[in-house]
Amino acid sequence: MLITDNSLVSLKPIQQSVQVTFNYDVHFTHGLFELDNPLLAEVIAGNGEITPKKVLAVVDAGLLKDHQGLVKKISNYARFYEDIINLIEQPIIIPGGELVKNNPKFVEQIHQLIDAGGICRHSYVLAIGGGAFLDMVGYAAATAHRGIRLLRVPTTVLAQNDSGVGVKNGINAFGKKNFIGTFAPPYAVLNDLDFLTSLDDRDWRSGIAEAVKVALIKDADFFHFIRIYAEELASRDMKFMENVIYRCAQLHLEHIANSGDPFEKGSSRPLDFGHWAAHKLEQITDYKLRHGEAVAIGIALDSTYAYLIGLLSQSEWQNILVTLKQLGFTLYLPALTEKLEQPNHPHNLFTGLTEFREHLGGKLTITLLQGIGQGIEVNQVDLSIYKQAVYMLRDWL
Repeated sequence: MLITDNSLVSLKPIQQSVQVTFNYDVHFTHGLFELDNPLLAEVIAGNGEITPKKVLAVVDAGLLKDHQGLVKKISNYARFYEDIINLIEQPIIIPGGELVKNNPKFVEQIHQLIDAGGICRHSYVLAIGGGAFLDMVGYAAATAHRGIRLLRVPTTVLAQNDSGVGVKNGINAFGKKNFIGTFAPPYAVLNDLDFLTSLDDRDWRSGIAEAVKVALIKDADFFHFIRIYAEELASRDMKFMENVIYRCAQLHLEHIANSGDPFEKGSSRPLDFGHWAAHKLEQITDYKLRHGEAVAIGIALDSTYAYLIGLLSQSEWQNILVTLKQLGFTLYLPALTEKLEQPNHPHNLFTGLTEFREHLGGKLTITLLQGIGQGIEVNQVDLSIYKQAVYMLRDWL
């Protein structure tokens, strides 16, 4: 509408709709950095752009204990494929584990390296490590130049079947898990299954908790598979673990793509079944508890509550707890009950419900089970029954 002497433009809202499609592949391989494995080079060269591409490689320090030659392997690989990969300097070593998300200096260090190396949006950050490490490096990559292409190489069970294949990045702040972060899909995920052979038993086991979680809310047959082969999984049978990782990753990716809310704009977060208590337990234990270990307890607690309110049968409830126990998980810690009768204490378990709601905003929405493979969302809970569930876990044999 043109402005004339006798009229003014009507300042009505301008409605805008932007649709964005994200595509990324999750690969499964062995010996990713062996010279005769071209997968990484092919992923970097795959879009037909001019190469070589600048790459900043960041390595989880915890890997070097069992993979002492890893840094040299990465450098040799880049040299072998130098027509595709321009490694801007030797791979950078940064501590891993949940504690790396508690100190913002590591994000700043990566930002400085990106700046100094002239890394741009057509370059790559190659992150090699566990889930917490990938969360932190992913956040740094997503916030430099509003987004550097991220190549994730998850090296733990939990990262390969869950956190490493998703769209979330983040660090901890104000005593809260993932308070600061982004939704930024990776450019690609490269799961090298050989890294799993060097995991200690706790890290091997921890990732299975996320598989149990997604099976319980989405796929009864998958839970049955885990239950039947729980002893083989606990005894580190790689054949069965590869199957679990693949199906778990598949279910996570299907949810992200088809849930209608990949960036969690609503109040619902089904894939965080068992996580409200898990996040609080990690905080209470000063992150000495592995994430997967905390998730197993959270699953056991929420399943017990679902049984008490009549959503689960006794046999279903028992199957869940027995399976978790067979996988090697401890289902009760004193931290669950130490401050349970002090509702205002920051270490009271149920403050985790408030923090869980605040993280998403809106009304409290948690996922419970109304059967194996059937998740259901609820918006209110009975704390007196949840207390009963906690004490039942303590006394359960």
